[in-house]
Amino acid sequence: MPAVSDGSSAEILAVVEQEEALLQKVQRSLLQAAASLPSARPESDLRSIESLRALREDAMRASEDDLPALLHEMSVRQRLLERPAGPSLPDPACPYLGHLRIREGKTAKDYLLGRVNYVKTSEDIRIVDWRIAPIAQLFYRYREGDEFEEELPGRVLEGRVEVRRVLVVEHGRLTRILGDGISLVRDANGLWTSSERGDLSFEAGGAGTAARPGILGIGVGAAGRARPADVTALLDAEQFAAISTPVDRPLVVLGTAGSGKTTVALHRLARIAAQHAQTHPLERIGVVVPEQGLARLSRRLLAPLGVGSTQVETLDDWTARVATAVFGVKLPPLCEETPALVSSLKRHPALYAALRDRFRKLNPRNSTFRGLRRRLAELFSDHVFLAGVVDAAKGQLSRAAIGETVRHTMHQLADTVDKQLEAIVVPELLKTLDGRPIAEGTPEELAGTIDVDELAILLFLRAWKAGVELEPYAHAVLDEAEDFALFELFVMGKLLGDEPSVTLAGDEAQQTCSSFAGWQEAVGALGLSDPEVCRLSLSYRCPGPVVELAQKVLGHLATESVAPAQRGGAPVGLFSFPDESQAHLFLSGAIRDLAVREPHASIAVIASSEQAARSFHALLADLHEARLVHDGEFGFQPGVDVTHVDDVKGLEFDYVVVPDANAEAYPATDEARRRLHVAITRTAHQLWLVAGGEPSPLIG
Repeated sequence: MPAVSDGSSAEILAVVEQEEALLQKVQRSLLQAAASLPSARPESDLRSIESLRALREDAMRASEDDLPALLHEMSVRQRLLERPAGPSLPDPACPYLGHLRIREGKTAKDYLLGRVNYVKTSEDIRIVDWRIAPIAQLFYRYREGDEFEEELPGRVLEGRVEVRRVLVVEHGRLTRILGDGISLVRDANGLWTSSERGDLSFEAGGAGTAARPGILGIGVGAAGRARPADVTALLDAEQFAAISTPVDRPLVVLGTAGSGKTTVALHRLARIAAQHAQTHPLERIGVVVPEQGLARLSRRLLAPLGVGSTQVETLDDWTARVATAVFGVKLPPLCEETPALVSSLKRHPALYAALRDRFRKLNPRNSTFRGLRRRLAELFSDHVFLAGVVDAAKGQLSRAAIGETVRHTMHQLADTVDKQLEAIVVPELLKTLDGRPIAEGTPEELAGTIDVDELAILLFLRAWKAGVELEPYAHAVLDEAEDFALFELFVMGKLLGDEPSVTLAGDEAQQTCSSFAGWQEAVGALGLSDPEVCRLSLSYRCPGPVVELAQKVLGHLATESVAPAQRGGAPVGLFSFPDESQAHLFLSGAIRDLAVREPHASIAVIASSEQAARSFHALLADLHEARLVHDGEFGFQPGVDVTHVDDVKGLEFDYVVVPDANAEAYPATDEARRRLHVAITRTAHQLWLVAGGEPSPLIG
C-alpha cells in the first residue's frame, strides 16, 4: 500500500494505488518483452560486418574507375548495419506520460500516452505514441466526465472520458499525478501529498487586463488597467509632461516594460500633428519600429488619436524604401533569412567604428550603390578585417561569425543559377522532379541577394559622404530604439533636417540583438544635442510578482532604480517536468481549460524560437481559438496566440505562457536574460513558466 499523508481521502489513496499498480504491470511486461529480444546480432549481420571490412580494404587499393562503385556498396552495407536490430520498446524507467481511460458502452479501455507504441491486448496494455496516435486527441480535447464523439480512422468512436491524468515517472518511479481534479506529489521520503488543484490552473479574471486597440482603448494609466475611457485622461503627470515637450526639442523616453513609452511617443506625435499642422503636416510624420507586430499595433493605436494615416514602417521596410530612393537603382532581392551570426556582426557598434575608420577618406563621388557594395564585399570576405571587428566587440561577437560572414558573402556574390544555366535552351532540362526551383534550399539560393543589414550600412556610407537628398521628416518616432543599429540611426539623423523633431523611446534591458551601443551613442549617431530625457518611473502593465521576477531574470543587467509595479496580482506559475513531452501534455490541457473559462482573454504562448512555437502549436491546432502567429501578424483578438520572443516586443496580453523555460533555451547569458525578460514582461495579469528538462538558471 502506498504511503500517503495523514488526512488523505480514500479517493486519493485509490488513485495512487491504481496508477502504481498499472505502472508495475507495464514494467513487468516490458522486462519480459526485452528478455525475448535477440541479445546478439544475427549471423547475417556478423557476415555483413566482415564484408564491410573487406570492402574498405578493397577501396584502399582500388583504381579511380572502381572506387565509386565500392564506396556506394560500403554506404549501403553501413546503413543496413545501423538499422535497429529489432522492434524498439518503451523505456521501463519512463514508459509513458499520461493515462486516458475511456468508456464505450459497457467497455472501459485504458490508453497510456508514451513515445513508442506498445500494445499487449492480452495483458490489457495499450501504450500509444502521443504525438501521432489518433486516440491521443481525446486526451487534449476532453476532460474527465466529458462525453465525446470522434471520427477515427475506420470508425466513429463514442463514449465518455473516465480518467485523464498526466503522470511523471522518473527512474522507474511514479513521482507526480496531475488529474483534472487532483494534484499529487511524492516527496523524497516516498510520502504522497495532495495540493490544491487550483495551484495548477490559471487565475481567473484576467480578461481585459491588457489593452486591445479598438476594444478597450489604448495603453494604461494610473489606475493600472485599460478601460473604455479615453486613455489621454488616464495619463499620469509624468507621462503628460513628456508629451508636452516642445516640438523643436528632441525627446528620449526611457522606461521599463509597461511604463507607457509607446503611449507617450504616440500621444506626443498626435499632439504635434494637431498643434503644428502647418509646420508639421501629417504626411511628413513617420513611425519606425523594429518588428511587424509592433507596427500593426501602432497603426491601430494611432487611429483613435485622429492620426491613423501616419506612415508606420518596420525598420527593414524603412531601410529598403530609403535605399531605393537614395541610390535610385533597382535593388537586388533581399536575403530572406540572414544567418544570426552574420546579422549580429553587421549590426554591431564595433563594425560601425571600423568602417568609419576604413572609409574616412572615401571620395563622395565614389559613393554609388555598385561601388560601395563592391568595397564592402571586399571587407566582408577579409578574415583579418572581420577578426579585428570581433576583437573590438570584446566578447559580444562569436569568432564563428568571421567564417560564417565570409561564406555568406561569397554565396551572395556568386552567379545565380539562372545565369549559370542560361546556355541551356531546352525548358524540359531545367525542370526538377519535385517542381521546385533548382536553387531552392541550396546555398545557390543566396546568389544575387543582399542583406537588409548591409543595405543599412551602404546607406550610412552614402549619407556620411554625400548626404541624403530626400525631404526631411517633420517629426519621427523611433520606438524600441534599443534594437536600432548606429548605421540606421545615422541615416535617420540626416532625414530629420536642421531642426530635428524626434521622439526616441526604448529600454536597454529589452534589446534582443547586438546592435545597441548605449543611449549616449544612439543620440550622437542621430546628431542630436541636448535632448530632453524622460525616465518613466512607474510600471503599469505587469503585476508585482512579474516585476519582481523580471529583475531577478536581468540579474546584473538590471538598473539600480526599479520601476515599482502599481498593483499586486496573480502569482507567477513555475512548473518543471523531466522532459518536454510531459511539460507539453500538462500545459496544453491547462491552456485549453483557460480558453474555455476565459473566452474573452488574450493568451500568448511565447516560445524561444519560431521552430519551438510551431512545435507547441501542433498540440493546439484543433483548438479554434489557437493561432500560430509569425512575422507579427497579430489580430489583437481574444484567444490563444502561439508565437516567439522576436515577434512580441512592445505588445501585451492578459495571460502569458513561456512553454520552454529550460536551460537549453535560456542559459545564463546576457542575451538569454534580455530575451526572457522581454517574454515575461508581456503579461498584464498572470505569467506561467514551464520547463521540460532542466529549468533555466535565470528563474531557478
